[in-house]
Amino acid sequence: MLALVAQSLMESLKILLMVFVFMVLVDFLGIRYRKSINDFARGAKQYVVSSFLGVTPGCVGAFASVSMYVHGTISFGAIVATMIATSGEASFIMLAMFPETALLVFGVLFVLGIGFGWLADRVISRHKGLERITRCEECKLVVHEGEEGVPEHFLKEHVYGHVIRKHMPRLFTWLFFTMLFLNVLNSYVAMEEVLPSSMLLVMLAAVLIGIIPDSGPHFVFVLLFAQGLVPFSVLLASSIVQDGHGLLPMLSHSVKNTFVIKLFNVALGLAVGMPLLFMGL
Repeated sequence: MLALVAQSLMESLKILLMVFVFMVLVDFLGIRYRKSINDFARGAKQYVVSSFLGVTPGCVGAFASVSMYVHGTISFGAIVATMIATSGEASFIMLAMFPETALLVFGVLFVLGIGFGWLADRVISRHKGLERITRCEECKLVVHEGEEGVPEHFLKEHVYGHVIRKHMPRLFTWLFFTMLFLNVLNSYVAMEEVLPSSMLLVMLAAVLIGIIPDSGPHFVFVLLFAQGLVPFSVLLASSIVQDGHGLLPMLSHSVKNTFVIKLFNVALGLAVGMPLLFMGL
């Protein structure tokens, strides 16, 4: 058992180190180009910008989209595009464990986000019950004017205050215990016997768990895919439906809007995942 704990610890730390590097890079780029992104997100381009922000690994892009939505910069369909495209912190795990497939997933999510975001606006335009919500400050990555280029500010507020303090402990906890759980099962029980015999049930489980507004529960499908125990279709459906905790700022102010966004996510996850599963992918 101690050997399994040590193995899980080393695997988790290795992945966490790569995730840390990715997160710092994403934070830096998000701060450096935030004004250009805000200025560019107008008209039809908003779906491209929002989907791009969503597919950016981590939560920063999703939080930026929510902030733009509540300020009236982008439409409801654009925020749907973001949440379809984003996979939260699970994106970092995918990049660390299977980078080529991760890039394929990101590419598919980016395209789906653009198309389905546009379609969502067409649907929402016929529904007058959805109203804009008030500004949300919680979970917003704070950037002080004039300090973006100051190394001390970036290191203190963003690397230490945001990445290390806010994300690393929770990421490590979820990653380590999920890894340990799967390693123990692999050692004592054949995973094929633990998983439902029907991949259809696994697909439905991935979609339902995808509703949870947290990255941690979704790590299990990433790790199962990395071990070759679930197909690409399950990983993709999970990535479409789940958005890490990128939707939490919206949830704190409008349960109704959050519910509608999740309905779009679930519908698309099933519409894309099911055919791919039946095709054997």
